[in-house]
Amino acid sequence: MLCQECQQRQASVHLTKIINNHKTEVHLCEECARKRDDIISFTPFSVNDLLASFMDLGKAPAPYEKTVSETCPFCGMSYQQFKKSGLLGCRECYDAFNSKLLPVLHRLQGRTEHSGKVPRRSGMGILMRKEISRLKSELKKAVDTEAFEKAAELRDRLKELERQLSRGGDAG
Repeated sequence: MLCQECQQRQASVHLTKIINNHKTEVHLCEECARKRDDIISFTPFSVNDLLASFMDLGKAPAPYEKTVSETCPFCGMSYQQFKKSGLLGCRECYDAFNSKLLPVLHRLQGRTEHSGKVPRRSGMGILMRKEISRLKSELKKAVDTEAFEKAAELRDRLKELERQLSRGGDAG
């Protein structure tokens, strides 16, 4: 998208103003944005820089620490390359850098397991395992509170889900 002011350079500053429920969008190049009075200037940063800063939080490298980083045995990407780009080379990198990634993911997201949406067609097994886990937790609470009728219902539902999962997840 070209700058709306000069019509020559790529727009890299995108401003959205909402005043009295009236929305105005402006797309400018950095040079034109600097000339305007209604835009506060700041130093841009990349998402990669942000991610790298999370990886280094609270860690000052010890002087005796090796500078040679781990590498993924599948694609050959080093951890240092990942820190610079913010992108992993392949799915095996998650295992190769697991010990370093888990604390970062926990700091960024508050947890280290997926809790978002799952595709219906290919994610039925995942959904069933999540439901089984939830039911097991509920069953434990029911037994602890001596709600045995509810516990029996939960047990039966668990058995049915586990049976469906072992048959290939064809829940009906």
